[in-house]
Amino acid sequence: MKKLLQHFISLPIILIIAIMIVVVVVKTKAPIEHQDVSYPVKAVDVITVNKIPFRIRATAFGHVEPATAINAKSEVSGKISYIHPDLKQGASIKKGTVVLRIEPTTFEISLDKSKAGLKGSQSSLAQLEVEQNSTEQALVIAQKKLDVELKELARLQSLWEQRLIARTSLDTEQKNVLSLQQSVQDITGKLASFNSRKSVIKAQIQQSKSQVDQSQDTIGRTEVIMPFDARIGVVSVEKDEFTPAGSLLFEAFGMQAVEINAQLPTHQFRPLVSSALENVSPISLHPPENLQHALSNMQLETRIRLVGDMNNASVWQGKLTRISESIDPTRDTLGLVIVVENPYDNIIPGIRPPLLKGMYASVEILAPVKPMLVIPRKAVHQSRVYLVTAENTLTIRPVNVLFNQGELVVIAEQKQNIGIKEGEQLIISDVIPIIEGMPLKPIVATDYQQQLLDNALNEQR
Repeated sequence: MKKLLQHFISLPIILIIAIMIVVVVVKTKAPIEHQDVSYPVKAVDVITVNKIPFRIRATAFGHVEPATAINAKSEVSGKISYIHPDLKQGASIKKGTVVLRIEPTTFEISLDKSKAGLKGSQSSLAQLEVEQNSTEQALVIAQKKLDVELKELARLQSLWEQRLIARTSLDTEQKNVLSLQQSVQDITGKLASFNSRKSVIKAQIQQSKSQVDQSQDTIGRTEVIMPFDARIGVVSVEKDEFTPAGSLLFEAFGMQAVEINAQLPTHQFRPLVSSALENVSPISLHPPENLQHALSNMQLETRIRLVGDMNNASVWQGKLTRISESIDPTRDTLGLVIVVENPYDNIIPGIRPPLLKGMYASVEILAPVKPMLVIPRKAVHQSRVYLVTAENTLTIRPVNVLFNQGELVVIAEQKQNIGIKEGEQLIISDVIPIIEGMPLKPIVATDYQQQLLDNALNEQR
């Protein structure tokens, strides 16, 4: 009990002594020295922002179709008497070649009848003209006889008044005059009828000529001549087969050019137009010629490649000729018609095929080269960029993005503290953390700057 009591008494004494020692140590210890601490200098990759030559481009997709195509149909009925040996699917036939002929015998008989009718009408007209000339001469003779008899009647009338001749002589002469007058009148009436009779025969001649022309035209339609250099599609008839008028004979596709109706998203078309038609006054698309003129002024370059071509070595140059009259509301795309001339030239088997109907192609459309403020897409952070100030510190500035193109971004020039000025240093590397005013050590990325220039010009080095 005595030991336990001593233990409880010594414990507070020890605690008090320990506290006194701590107080003495704290009061006698030297004060802590304070050091100024700043942000560490961060090394960043930068490029100098300048206007560089840039080509706005967009890619559309569509199927290849022949620019010229015909579905040859029979214009007359009959048996097919001739088919060209090359009139087969996939074959090629030159312009002006007779490729098919329908038996013309029935139409030739009709032509002979028409010609015979024409000759008959022409003979009738010639005979009528001879009769008219004869009647005109007869009228002249009858008129002369009448004039003579009238003079004789006047002489006899004078003698009768003098009672030098008998009354019967005067009556006889009057009868002769009346007879000649009747003859002149009949001849005059007959002569007047010639005009109407000739009009009828001339109408018959005209009708006969029309029948001859129609028969000749029909015979011409029995022969089908290829109107252009063509490749043959489906052939629907055989030799000695009867074909009714209006039935399909064959398909033919022109080899001079092909068209690609490529669908392009509308948001990609707007930058092309705004760049190509920059500084151009407003235009009207009426009359229609204005649209073709506007397309020509845009000076867009088009490059066609086949989708799925692993080599990607085959490139065709095309020309934008038409724009669709409407926008596809489902896909929000605009149809562009690109024409490729001579799609069968420079063929390399296994490497560069011809552009055939139905091929699926990509169309790259490029605007003319223009200087623009172009920066990497990775340098834009939620419509803001990080720049290095003249004091080598970080500043954050909003930018107005005009449009994106792949890994590149075109921005508007600086206006009211929005955007970038030429000559400023743009940070292209990651900076963590982002603190406005933090010190930086800029390292110019020369190789990246050259790569940016190459991409802007759409060149691959």
